[in-house]
Amino acid sequence: MPGADDQDVRIVTAIAGLLAVVAYADREYSQDERARIRADLARLHTLPPEGVDAICHLVDRAIVELGTANSQNYTRDLRELVEVELRREVLDVLVDLAASDGEISLSESDLLRRTAASLGLTQDDYNSSQKRHNDRLSVLK
Repeated sequence: MPGADDQDVRIVTAIAGLLAVVAYADREYSQDERARIRADLARLHTLPPEGVDAICHLVDRAIVELGTANSQNYTRDLRELVEVELRREVLDVLVDLAASDGEISLSESDLLRRTAASLGLTQDDYNSSQKRHNDRLSVLK
């Protein structure tokens, strides 16, 4: 993002990193996941179009590095730099991404719960986000 300050770069990197962690959890990054990420990011109220483009480009370019990095760095940056509402929206995007293949596995659910807690969100925040996809939870099938 041309002209972005350090804080904006950290926010973009953190969101891209969390998306990569969830998308690459199965060690694959499909075209469907790419499309889902772009569509879901576009709905974030506080993220400008150039931010969406920057995140998508970063995830596409560095999926392995971002997806296998320590996600605590990403969640710490978001917890420190953005308001709780954006963190909830990011969680929604992550849950939607995990559900995009038709199922949220137990390992994905555990990852999302840990991520929500690391973002400073509550169990209720996670439950609210996940309940939109109850039919896709593998533990309920």
